[in-house]
Amino acid sequence: MEQNQIKPEDIYDRNEYINKRPQLRKEIVSRKRKRRIDVGPYVTLYFENRDTIVHQINEMVFIENGGQEQIKDEILAYKSLIPNGNELIATVMVEIDSPLKRSEVLSKMGGFEETFIIKIGDTKINGKAELDVDRTTAEGKASSVQFVHFHFKKEDIEKFRDSHTKVELSINHQAYSHSTLLQDETKNELSLDFIG
Repeated sequence: MEQNQIKPEDIYDRNEYINKRPQLRKEIVSRKRKRRIDVGPYVTLYFENRDTIVHQINEMVFIENGGQEQIKDEILAYKSLIPNGNELIATVMVEIDSPLKRSEVLSKMGGFEETFIIKIGDTKINGKAELDVDRTTAEGKASSVQFVHFHFKKEDIEKFRDSHTKVELSINHQAYSHSTLLQDETKNELSLDFIG
């Protein structure tokens, strides 16, 4: 949705951001905690929205000090990660401290980005991997960072928002099959990404 997109004027001037940064970081950390979901021992989904992306761009521009040119580049780079009102979008991270172990696990997880499912009651919503680049190599090794979109119909959104409905997130890959139930605070937070 166009009104959801970020414009250069939405990003703070460096001097203004220095003053606001401690408070903004405190607020976003609290929200991001509710938007984080661990699935199994190694995979974490961080559900993005306009606020998390604005924060990310503010941080990148502040740290790298690239000015207006960098702001434009960052907005373009993150544009596809802002939900359009009937979807949830997650940055997926395979988080393993040991580089050797990480490489070993990823070598068996090729294509796992296509195996995400959100189950709302008896309704299944299949995740769609971001198509910007191929994130699985020809040898079947997965990238440790993926981006997955979940598209909802109107009735799916209503079910998701219903406090009595259980919502389960699963990965159904032959080398990595795990699922988790969403906590109420996470459901409530993610419901804010829907319009209508």
